Amino acid sequence: MKAVGFPFPPGTDEDTPFFVISVAAQLSGLHAQTLRSYDRMGLVSPGRTPGGGRRYSMRDIVLLREVQRLSQDEGVNLAGIKRIIDLENQVDALRSRVAELQQELAQAHAAADSAAAAVHASYRRDLVPIRQETALVVWKPKPRK
Repeated sequence: MKAVGFPFPPGTDEDTPFFVISVAAQLSGLHAQTLRSYDRMGLVSPGRTPGGGRRYSMRDIVLLREVQRLSQDEGVNLAGIKRIIDLENQVDALRSRVAELQQELAQAHAAADSAAAAVHASYRRDLVPIRQETALVVWKPKPRK
């Protein structure tokens, strides 16, 4: 759920909490009391001012709209919506972790390739490698006279 097409003030992005509850209610199409209820239930957790006032980000507004859509259009109850949101957050976190691990793996492969190249560069070129083989020798004793 991305907030697209919204002009953010300089130095802010979709995660910057700057909407007061009345503006967030208007932008989301919900009543301010509904936003407070959703906050208490943990559906949407806005930022807080030092005085305890709620401040909603554009991402929060998009999430509020999604909660409304799931509730009204899809008929999902609030507990189900909370579960959906939690699972989406978990998937996002896991995707981020996979990306981090892929980057670490690429770095490890690069380091291993570099180390292998350094070892190969250190080989003495004046030596001829001897191929080591194992052979099976079958011994037959001479017949006795």
